[in-house]
Amino acid sequence: MGMTEILILLALFVVGAMGGKYSKELNEQKASDKNNNQVEFRIAKLNQVWEKAIRMQLAPVRLSELHSDLKIQEKDELQWKKLKAEGMDEDGEREAKLRRNFNIILAKYGMDGKKDTRTLDSNRLKDHDVKEGDTFDDPKLDKLWNKAKTSGKFSDEELQTLQREFQHHKDKINEYNIVMDTVSRTEEIHKNVISPLEGDMKEHVLHQKHSDLKQRMRNLNQGFERLRKITHEGYSADSEFKEPRVIELWEMAKRSNLSEDELDSLKEELGHFETKVEKHQHYQEQLELSHQKLKHVEALGDKDHIMRNKEKYNTLAEKAREMGYKMKKHLQDLTNKISRNGLQHNEL
Repeated sequence: MGMTEILILLALFVVGAMGGKYSKELNEQKASDKNNNQVEFRIAKLNQVWEKAIRMQLAPVRLSELHSDLKIQEKDELQWKKLKAEGMDEDGEREAKLRRNFNIILAKYGMDGKKDTRTLDSNRLKDHDVKEGDTFDDPKLDKLWNKAKTSGKFSDEELQTLQREFQHHKDKINEYNIVMDTVSRTEEIHKNVISPLEGDMKEHVLHQKHSDLKQRMRNLNQGFERLRKITHEGYSADSEFKEPRVIELWEMAKRSNLSEDELDSLKEELGHFETKVEKHQHYQEQLELSHQKLKHVEALGDKDHIMRNKEKYNTLAEKAREMGYKMKKHLQDLTNKISRNGLQHNEL
């Protein structure tokens, strides 16, 4: 065999290997339903949620956030189906957690059929604007926030960081309330159970939900204590991180059983994660600006101009979804890593 033939075979091998990798990714991205129509997700109920969100005309950034949350849910559910097929999760603990996370998504985006003020708004683009009279619909948080704003301890940049921490804490309170609602509903069902075997299973699910609630309450108390301490003392000169989710993970890690070397390694990884969070926020801001520009151009009626802006908007929307998924997947991995070292935590 000559050198030319060898090179051709090598090229075909490389292309084949790459093709295998990318075709797998393509298949994962482009799922199809029973009628072979292309759909966004491989699980029917997730597609139903996505289609409903589009009909509801959710704001672009919230739609992007929902897509990332549904992608994470899809990944976890497919993983669980594989485990179940292998005879694992006999007690239904993982299944109950998946159902709980799905309920959180529905409530988070106002799709649980409840008309109330619980809907989460964790991706506010106004994080950077500190305005007079901003409130968090929680008396304790409002009182603490007003104290921080008037204390003179914070620069404008620090106040913006602190506002994001307060907003993050408010979102955690809302998540707690959602889980509390699902526990209440499960308890109502539990009262009407006839079969003793079914009753035992529901008892187990309730126990898991109560454990989740207790841990969430502990996290809320620790989070509030941190906010109270910062409000009274200000940020220390050696504050490691600025993003609330990163700060929360770092605080969790310091309370865990990690060694000094493991903490140092995690601290470096959290630095990379914070960069990812900031990049995701940048894409969200660009997406919002692009949407505003598109609406302006559509009002003018220039078809070529509309098409160019629509293409740019669609590209940004895709990028924001992709970055959102990567960021939330990384958050999930980091949370699980810390949880394995002595902490229980729900990552969504």
